[in-house]
Amino acid sequence: MLFNTFHFLVFFPLVVIAYFILPYKFRRYFLLAASCYFYMAFIPIYILILFGLIVVDYFAGLAIENSQGIKKRKFILVLSIISNLGILAVFKYYNFFIDNISDLCTYFEIDQLPFKYLTVLLPVGLSFHTFQSMSYTIEVFRKNQKAERNIFTYALYVMFFPQLVAGPIERPQNLLMQLKLNHDIDYTRIIDGLKQMLWGFFKKIVIADRLGALVKQGYGNIDYHDGPSLLIYTYLFAFQIYCDFSGYSDIAIGASKILGIKLSDNFRTPYLSQTIKEFWHRWHISLASWFRDYLYIPLGGNQVKRWRWFYNITIVFLLSGFWHGANWTFIVWGALHASYMICGHFYYKFIFPRFYPIENKKSFKFHMRSAVNVFITFNLVSFAWIFFRAKDIGSAVDVVLKITLFRDYDSKLSLTMLRVNDASSIFVTISLLILFLLSDSFMDKISKQQKFFRNRKVSFAVYATILAFILIFGHFTDTNFIYYQF
Repeated sequence: MLFNTFHFLVFFPLVVIAYFILPYKFRRYFLLAASCYFYMAFIPIYILILFGLIVVDYFAGLAIENSQGIKKRKFILVLSIISNLGILAVFKYYNFFIDNISDLCTYFEIDQLPFKYLTVLLPVGLSFHTFQSMSYTIEVFRKNQKAERNIFTYALYVMFFPQLVAGPIERPQNLLMQLKLNHDIDYTRIIDGLKQMLWGFFKKIVIADRLGALVKQGYGNIDYHDGPSLLIYTYLFAFQIYCDFSGYSDIAIGASKILGIKLSDNFRTPYLSQTIKEFWHRWHISLASWFRDYLYIPLGGNQVKRWRWFYNITIVFLLSGFWHGANWTFIVWGALHASYMICGHFYYKFIFPRFYPIENKKSFKFHMRSAVNVFITFNLVSFAWIFFRAKDIGSAVDVVLKITLFRDYDSKLSLTMLRVNDASSIFVTISLLILFLLSDSFMDKISKQQKFFRNRKVSFAVYATILAFILIFGHFTDTNFIYYQF
């Protein structure tokens, strides 16, 4: 079920009303049933895959906790991880491997192997709930979490509908316990949740979907666009994917808050980051922390020799890219971020201190340098987005060559966007994007301080305006969230 549909607009209020009417002892089971219905709105049969993962990891958690000896506990954990990654590999990566094996066979003039392609769709959000399930068994193994005895409670941990298909990826220490608590009606909490959902819908429906229509026009017809226009489309995609995914996170967090359950923050104005390292502390925080805690630190983190540290960074980002999709473009995207991190290390250790000594943080020079760092970081991230958005490596390289070498440049082609699309629609979209950029950081600050909204009239006026913008400028086409495909 998509958040941005009439179906959800009816589903969610009914769930909230029934949830608070029901006695406490029935609420978990009701939420589980609602989550099953939510997921089955996509492809009903695929819920059996989720059930299979739930059963495996539920009993794995119990077995790990009840077993004696590190070797036996580790063996059970490994079996659980293999089961999870095996399902992910079959549905998400099987055809990718077959394609590459076939290409190698052709290159070396070897007879094709008798493998057949799978003709099934990828279960929506499979990567997300697989990683959430794996975090449970790992935390039980590390003795940071007690194994859950109630299989229905554990199933709800995996299937909790607000964050089921696109995160945030929650740890059992945060979510499992909350699912067991009795949450009373709190009107202040409900209002805050509705506000966050409204802001999320604004990001998705007004900004992301409008930008998506433009970006599709550019990246769907690369041959008909020159470098400057493709550069514009690339910048627009950077904001499209941010508003799309952070909008989903806001809706999920707000919906959970209404039910009395606090989910983790997933974004903190990432495009204001001054370094790539800072960017990954602000972007898709739950995934970045997952790779940090379960892969980067076990590999040794930065507490190893420098060459091994670079190796650890590279492995983490390559796997992070591969997690996003079965395409070489995602692997290149991850490799670019790994190279950014490694080059940034040398820059800030050997070059930056020499040419930019510590100075007064209130000085104009300091603020100007900070602004330049934000600009550089944003452009590095946007360059990597080219490979994330392009359909294949060839298309991505073509975009890069056109942008950097001004290949096929034509001053008339630079106005392609205005010729192909409606000029007034473009003007409205860009104006709304500028409005969003001006308000995003402001909304982030006031959501923490809450000082600005103590005046109910001001609060009502602000969110009534946001609602009006959604109704007037919203792109109501039931468009999928980008991260649903992962």
